[in-house]
Amino acid sequence: MSSLEILPVSWDSSQSFDASAMLGHFAQLTGAADVDTWLNGLVEMAARFTGCPLTQLYLLDATHTRLTRSSQWLDGTLQQQEPASLPSDYDGEQLLQYCLSQNRMLSLAPLDTSLHQTGFLPVSLKPWRSLLCLPLQDAQDHAIGVLVAANTANHEFSGMAKSLSNLGRFVMGQVQLLQRLRGAVRPAPVEAPASRPCARGYGLIGDSPRMRAVYGLIGKVLHNPVSVLLTGETGTGKELVARAIHDCGARRSQAFIVQNCAALPEHLLESELFGYRKGAFTGAERDHEGLFDAANGGTLFLDEIGDMPLTLQAKLLRVLQEGEVRPLGSTRTHKVDVRIVAATHQDLHKRVEEGRFREDLYYRLSIFPIELPPLRERDQDILRLARHFADNACGFLQRDAVRWSDAALEQLAGYGFPGNVRELKGLVERAVLLCESGELLPMHFNLRKLDDELDSTMNLRERLDRVERNLLVDCLRKNGGNQSQAARELGLPRRTLLYRMERLGVSANSL
Repeated sequence: MSSLEILPVSWDSSQSFDASAMLGHFAQLTGAADVDTWLNGLVEMAARFTGCPLTQLYLLDATHTRLTRSSQWLDGTLQQQEPASLPSDYDGEQLLQYCLSQNRMLSLAPLDTSLHQTGFLPVSLKPWRSLLCLPLQDAQDHAIGVLVAANTANHEFSGMAKSLSNLGRFVMGQVQLLQRLRGAVRPAPVEAPASRPCARGYGLIGDSPRMRAVYGLIGKVLHNPVSVLLTGETGTGKELVARAIHDCGARRSQAFIVQNCAALPEHLLESELFGYRKGAFTGAERDHEGLFDAANGGTLFLDEIGDMPLTLQAKLLRVLQEGEVRPLGSTRTHKVDVRIVAATHQDLHKRVEEGRFREDLYYRLSIFPIELPPLRERDQDILRLARHFADNACGFLQRDAVRWSDAALEQLAGYGFPGNVRELKGLVERAVLLCESGELLPMHFNLRKLDDELDSTMNLRERLDRVERNLLVDCLRKNGGNQSQAARELGLPRRTLLYRMERLGVSANSL
């Protein structure tokens, strides 16, 4: 059976290679001024350095959702392929997933293709017998790609690990420097089909500036195993974001477990999270696996983390620091590999000051916070979300799609939604149930009256601008961005429509 080996970082001086030829090739590279030359040079030098007939270079895109084979050296020749054939969805490539998600190099010798998925390796007359997967890292030690070397003979890679890693780090540093100097980014890999949830927006709906900022933050943590803290008002979609981080990341083939920390009393929450052994307490008639074990290799989403009791906070901190859990009634700890995504609508910093939340746990969880905006700060997303929820409700009820009256759209656009997206979803689903004419009217929406304090946050001019902007965006989207058709539907001259679009900050890019 093949063995999985985490490589040491020493160099074996007995390993032979043509040092002068390597230095000469390296000297030629230093004068290169384009990215492709450096990337192709890396796979060639890696092939000569390791003595392997095959080396490959895979790079993550800017969103860290797609892995693309950027270069390949096979049997002494640089392989030239059309860009359209390069993208490699690594959903099923467990070896590449492991290398990226763990940010660790691995060696398989001998390589057993019946045990390991090697679809990313080209077909060879002789079977591949040894494999090296080496993560390429940026200046912050984050994995940004994988360097692969394979041999048809049993090959020992352990002595080459550190030198090859340093070579890859240097080349990738030069590539990033060239990109910064030119002010341009390397062309992005071919995008996944629109049906894939991670292709754009990670399955979330909204193109407002606040949501685009959220998408940018999600992309930075997909393949970095840091804990994530989701904050924001109730109903903003924190669980959806947590699931997006899991489904679009390297752990997507493993379990995604959800636990609301406010839903159970302390003793039940502890046994649910950590599990227990037979006889640990009255009624414990058998061993019970906890959620940390159930989520091993995957993601555990802890909702309402601010309501977790202090005693459990200490045990959670140990899991985050040491990766160990101890079930109730057991004297032994065991390792788990779980990514923690926590969420709260409360001000954790304030709870720390009040002594209701551990300060050390707060700083551990808030390594990478993502704040989800309230719906009232996502004006241009409201009507798009409303249409989406209405279409889903009609599909669930097996009814024809409903039409929207202008008055209903105007009413929703001017509402503050204190319950955020959850409230909008409930309102639309109720309206679809009440609608019998096939057209949604204001009478179908039961909008509660907001407090005076909330109403006073905007003056009349600001409220009217918000309503007008939402109506413009919705009409333009409905007409596929055609400004002339939208102007006719709104009963405006096209010049007036363009003036209002400019005044309200509506551009074609925001549709």
